Order: sequence, then structure tokens, then C-alpha cells
Amino acid sequence: MSVSIKNAIREATQILRDAAVTEPRREAGSLLAHLLDGDRSFVLTHGDDILADRQYQTFRTIIARRAGGEPQQYLTGHQEFFKLDFEVSPEVLIPRPETELIVEAALELSRDDPALVIGDIGTGSGCIAISLLHELPAAVAVATDISRAALNVAQSNAERHGVLRRLTLVESDCFSEVHVAEAFSLITSNPPYVSDDELRDVQREVTFEPRAALAGGPDGLAIIRRLLVDARPFLRSGGHLMFEMGFGQSNAVEQLIDLRVWKLLEIRKDLQGIPRTFVLQKK
Repeated sequence: MSVSIKNAIREATQILRDAAVTEPRREAGSLLAHLLDGDRSFVLTHGDDILADRQYQTFRTIIARRAGGEPQQYLTGHQEFFKLDFEVSPEVLIPRPETELIVEAALELSRDDPALVIGDIGTGSGCIAISLLHELPAAVAVATDISRAALNVAQSNAERHGVLRRLTLVESDCFSEVHVAEAFSLITSNPPYVSDDELRDVQREVTFEPRAALAGGPDGLAIIRRLLVDARPFLRSGGHLMFEMGFGQSNAVEQLIDLRVWKLLEIRKDLQGIPRTFVLQKK
């Protein structure tokens, strides 16, 4: 069966549209471009090229998986974050644009201390720690995750971006297995913060992501509570703790902050004006 690139995209677009996928044509083009080891401009300019039968059948399988809700990032194995390309798999949370706020805030605070000693808790793909190490050649980091499979992905990404020698990966539930000779100057985290009720009603793509990276307990704040207490002995005086939280959680999180220990510097908002990132300084 001879099928051209443009006809394959047309067919895939309709399948994705029927499955209520947002931007079905863009996703169809991106997935075919990935399959062909090209980019979207390639498929747009080679619309009359005929796909090999194996390519067409593989593309149909990929489209069926996407129509079933599997995220595009897991199908391609890649996601861009802070100008870098990260490997992702179902073992790790897909990096989101709002998480870049942590990296941006950390870089702003690092102007006076470029040789940061960073602790990244719940590192997943490693996107936060690796992005900071990539931007700060004198920095070093310890990155933890409760999942060994996630740490394997983070290791691959650290190798990919040339920062592995400055990154120590630790299988740990928060700080439980962290043993360092020097206190951190910065602790970052994108912790699980989805409440039990919200977890039952997330969009279908999110159901493919690791539950442990999402589930934050009854109110979504269980891990954030632990961070605010457990981070203290691992952070030097004057050091910074910054973490992400979910929609509508900023007031509740603010009530958890012990102002005898922490100074609240900023609650940073994302591009939609939603409070997303707490920036604290240890007194």
C-alpha cells in the first residue's frame, strides 16, 4: 500500500481529532517527523514522498497509542526543558515549562555564588539539577529520587549533557539516604503535589506518568511538609530552598512555613499568572 507523507498526516490528524487530542495536525506531523528522523519542516516539504510500508504501519501504531492518551513525549522519548533536550520515559514525570521557574530563580540567586552546592530532591529526569549544572560550570549537585529507574534516566541525561562528573545520584526517599560533608547552598524540588481527589480526575495523559511523582497525599502537601522540615539540617544558613506547588495551593503552603526558620523571598508566578514556585531563605 502506497501512502504519501501528506496523506498519512491527514489520516493521523483525523484519528487524533476524533480522540480529542489538542492540536492534532501538529502532533501528527511531529510524531511522523520523529519516526523519519527529521523535523516538522521535512514532512511539510516532502509531502509527496511515499512512506515505506513498515514506516506507515509503525506510524499507525504510534498514532493509535497517542489517540489512547499516551503522551507524545513518551512516544518520542524526548522533551525540551530550559533549552536542553531531555530523555524521558514512563519512569519519570514529563518536564513542564512552569518548572523552569525554579531554574530561573536559582540562576538569579547564583550570581553572587556561582559555585553552588545543590541538592535536588525528587529529581526524576534530572531536568532541574542538570539544567543548573549546565548553566553553572563551577556548581556541583546531589540529586535524589525514590525510584532507581528514574535515576537511570537522570544518569543518561547527565551523560548526554556532559555534567555527570559533577552530579551524584542517590536513591532516597527525600533526604533519608543523603549523607554529605558540606551543607547545600541551594535545595530545589518539584515534589508530588496532586491531592488524592485531584488524582482521580487528572487528564488522561497524566495517568501514564508515574503515580509516585504525582501523589502528594490527601491535600497534596504531604511531601512539601516534609521538605520544609527535613531540608533544614541540610541547608547552610543563608541558603535557599525553592520548590514547585500546584494550582490553588499557595495560601496553604504559606501557612506551613515556619518563619522562625525561613524567610519567604518570593512566590513566583508562571506565564498564566498562577503562583507556582516558592523561594525561601534559611535564616
